[in-house]
Amino acid sequence: MQAAELFEQKNRPPEVARRLRVSLKSAYHWHQLWREGGVQALASRGPSGSRCRLSPRCPEKLAGYLKQGPAAHGRVEDQVWTASRVATLIGR
Repeated sequence: MQAAELFEQKNRPPEVARRLRVSLKSAYHWHQLWREGGVQALASRGPSGSRCRLSPRCPEKLAGYLKQGPAAHGRVEDQVWTASRVATLIGR
C-alpha cells in the first residue's frame, strides 16, 4: 500500500520505484493498476505459483530439519541453507 500512498502524493513511477527499491516496470504496472482501480487494485492476492505438492505433514518435518541446520544433514563446510540444499533435503 506504500505505492498507493506515493501515487496519491503525486509521485511518478520512477520515484516510486526508487523509494520502494523495485523495478521501473513494476512501478509503472502498479501505477496503471492504481489509476484503474485505486488502492484495492494494489491489494495482495496472496502467494502465486503452483500449489504445494508435499503431503500435509512434510512442511512440519522440513521446518524441523531446517532448524537443525545444514551440519546436521552432512553440510559441514558452512552453515548456509541454499535452494539446492533444501531441494535435496526435500527429495530425501
